[in-house]
Amino acid sequence: MLLQLALLALFQVAQPGVGPISTAPGGVKPPEPTPAAAASTMATAVRATHPPVIDGRDDDEVWRQAQPITAFRQFSPIANGDPRFRTEGKVAYDNKNFYVFIRMYDPHPDSILRLLGRRDVRVATDQIKIVIDSYHDRRTGYEFAVNPAGVKRDYAIYGDINEDPSWDGVWEAATTIDSLGWTAEFRIPLSQLRYPNSPTHSFGFAIWRDIDRFKERDSWPLYNQSDARFASQLGTVEKIDGIPSPRRIEFAPYVLTKNVSVDPVSGNARDQKLSGGADLKYGLTSNLTLDATVNPDFGQVESDPSVLNLSAFETFFAEQRPFFVEGTGIYNFQLNCNIVNCNNEGLFYSRRIGRSPQLGFLYGDNESPTSSTILGATKLTGRLADGMSIGVLDAVTQRAAGSLDRTIEPTTNYAVVRAQQDLRNGESGIGMIVTGVNRANDSWTGDVLQRDAYTGATDFRHRFDNRKFEITGSIGASRVAGSAASIAATQRDAVHFYQQPDGNLHFDSTRTSLSGDEEQITFGKVGGGLTRFQTSYNRLSPGFEPNDLGYLQRADLQNWSNWFSLNWNTPAMFFNSAGWNFNFWNYWNTAGLPIERAFNTNAHVTLRNNMLVNPGITFSQLPGTYSDRNSRGGPAVRHSPLVNGFINFTGDDRKQVIPSFTVNAGRSDYGHGGWFDLNPSADLRVSSRFHMNLGVDFNHNRDDTQWYGNFTDSVDVTHYTFAHLNQQTLSATLRFDVTATPNLTFQLYASPFVTKGSYSNIREIDDPRAADYFKRYKPYTDETVLAGQPSGFNVKQFRSNAVVRWEYRPGSTLYLVWTQQRADALPVVGSENFSGNYGNLFNLHPDNTFLVKMSYWFNR
Repeated sequence: MLLQLALLALFQVAQPGVGPISTAPGGVKPPEPTPAAAASTMATAVRATHPPVIDGRDDDEVWRQAQPITAFRQFSPIANGDPRFRTEGKVAYDNKNFYVFIRMYDPHPDSILRLLGRRDVRVATDQIKIVIDSYHDRRTGYEFAVNPAGVKRDYAIYGDINEDPSWDGVWEAATTIDSLGWTAEFRIPLSQLRYPNSPTHSFGFAIWRDIDRFKERDSWPLYNQSDARFASQLGTVEKIDGIPSPRRIEFAPYVLTKNVSVDPVSGNARDQKLSGGADLKYGLTSNLTLDATVNPDFGQVESDPSVLNLSAFETFFAEQRPFFVEGTGIYNFQLNCNIVNCNNEGLFYSRRIGRSPQLGFLYGDNESPTSSTILGATKLTGRLADGMSIGVLDAVTQRAAGSLDRTIEPTTNYAVVRAQQDLRNGESGIGMIVTGVNRANDSWTGDVLQRDAYTGATDFRHRFDNRKFEITGSIGASRVAGSAASIAATQRDAVHFYQQPDGNLHFDSTRTSLSGDEEQITFGKVGGGLTRFQTSYNRLSPGFEPNDLGYLQRADLQNWSNWFSLNWNTPAMFFNSAGWNFNFWNYWNTAGLPIERAFNTNAHVTLRNNMLVNPGITFSQLPGTYSDRNSRGGPAVRHSPLVNGFINFTGDDRKQVIPSFTVNAGRSDYGHGGWFDLNPSADLRVSSRFHMNLGVDFNHNRDDTQWYGNFTDSVDVTHYTFAHLNQQTLSATLRFDVTATPNLTFQLYASPFVTKGSYSNIREIDDPRAADYFKRYKPYTDETVLAGQPSGFNVKQFRSNAVVRWEYRPGSTLYLVWTQQRADALPVVGSENFSGNYGNLFNLHPDNTFLVKMSYWFNR
């Protein structure tokens, strides 16, 4: 298939006339816009003397006065193609609101689906979206979208190309379907936008229309998919005169009652809790906003997925709490990240705030809290007139106590300051970030947790040659301080492993601080044409430690990564679009030891029937590389070559049933190890109100070099042991949505998870860097030690959330929530099959939580 793509591209170049011709139903081709109209990027807003009624109709006086926007062009699947159907937009405003009316002509209105869904969830139907850059800085903005059933979606834009789907504005939209097609009417309160204080304004503006049954996307002005920019491609709506700069004040107090298990294991006692809190949003100026939350509760968010982590690295969980998700893009500062490999590492990881108590495993019991209580948090965000974006966040969490009132998480203050200055109209920029963590340690925590942790960094970006090429980079530093015992623990943890016997690092048990630095540089072609590429170099010094408020899997690392891509965005004989990627990367530690060398190629093809196909193959751990993490602080072990291939098929998302099927298989350790992963899923749209997604994942993993344990004998010799692991995992994820109205929804999330494995062939390191695989290990024969170790594991978990959400008035919400968890872990694989394991899982006593939360939104 990949060779066919290349030959087909040449065929298209040789025969430019080959390709589909866009015509309206019945063979009538829509009139071609004039060159002047097609190039139009300017529109004019009209002041409304009387506010229009938001009902999806254009019978208000202001819509008779407004000048229409008609120069729409198709940008997908045909770049700069003629639209299949005509679209017409109008813009108006008054001192309180920004109004938009759009008419989407369609000769077959009975083909327009009115599918309901939860807010911010895209369903397979037509959509109209408006984009507003109220600063007119071509870097930031807001997106407001609605489908024919009135389901709303909104986003905040930052950094020109990044979208923040967590942003939820308070706005209105109404839609109608009639004999001409369908309409949408928007009312966006000016209090939801940010703009400078000026007697006259011009906003960046665009309208995007999706005609789902043809997978066609039209826009005004024309959007160029080969251009890496987004906000920079918006048009302009002008003559927005005399609007005030509102001091936005939004206040949303909430009251909550929660019924919880006092002892989740036995479930014999329950406790009824009543609490309250509030969220505040205050516009300090027209372009600076203060957000605050007091005693927040996020019981309505979806549970984290189940996982059994057998690696040396911490598991990353995505942020889902609204206060921390909304606007988080401004704080983004990635580490060790490029197009080839990116593991969500960065200087700010908001899940640290309100984290699971770190010493719960030492001093906790069944009645100990599972998360730290956030007393309060504030954010200051905005964009100044000179093009500087700023973000300041501060949060305080309460001391958490375990058994005998022993501290399992001290009172902690978290702070982050981020600033970014645009240059050259946003084509270049510089930025900085500072983070800080301060803990009120006591006798229980002082020898385990750092007292203070700080990071600071600066970054830059620069685009040139008509924005086709980009160079970015950063440099940063970190410092943690505390007792000698806490810093010793930091040196020995999996991020650093200073104690490695064959490494170049020096473990110092008397240190009371640890410092490090990071550097990154990338260069690439990001826009235009058939080809794109990126090359990057990243370095993390051994002492770099951002994990008190950031997320980093390991320090002591440098890597060089390369990506090259071929892209076909014009429909051809058998596909609508296609991409073919080539990746090559090398990793070393800072002493120069090669720890990874790999090559990957993969393709992404959207067929003419709208099916997605994604095949790929990876060759990694190529000869001459070593793992300095597998032995958990022991010597580096030579890698064995690894190869894996995968393929994914996803059905046409216009259908009621959308199947997806992924197969991933690999071979390692010269055939002694390997894995097979099968992941079928289906997306079902039973009706306009019901939506279900069900996915099943089966994984069989045979790892011949799974770390087993490090054991020190009577003469103080450490034995680094490994085992052959035979592991099977079966899990499922169900999401079921019922949408009564766009403002009243029910959502169910349920995920059972069972994984079981057995250990055999226990060995210890003998000659870890030997080229001969069998000379690297020798049998481990201390039966006394082995007798006290597990022969395997059997882990069962079930997590579910059922949430009724009713937005009973704009910005005001009532939640009814039922959360259930079941869990069990055994140190043996057991004799039962998956059917028996799942039966045992659902026979476990459930930990149920029932919650009712009501908020009321005030605005002035």
